[in-house]
Amino acid sequence: MCKINCMIKNRLSEIMGIKRMNRAELSRLSGISSNQLNKIYYDKTKGVDFKTLDKLCWALDCSTQDLFRYIPDR
Repeated sequence: MCKINCMIKNRLSEIMGIKRMNRAELSRLSGISSNQLNKIYYDKTKGVDFKTLDKLCWALDCSTQDLFRYIPDR
């Protein structure tokens, strides 16, 4: 069970950098609105639904494990 210091690390910006893709291009490819994509990119959302994850993974040719990492409490 996760204690208070556990977290999920959002790696969207890292993956986009590796793929050399900007937010406008990702929005166009994925069909995710710029506003929604910015919220995910800047960690301003409390969650991401499965449909959005599917679109991100397809557009970035990656898996959910690439986009998000679980960081356990140490």
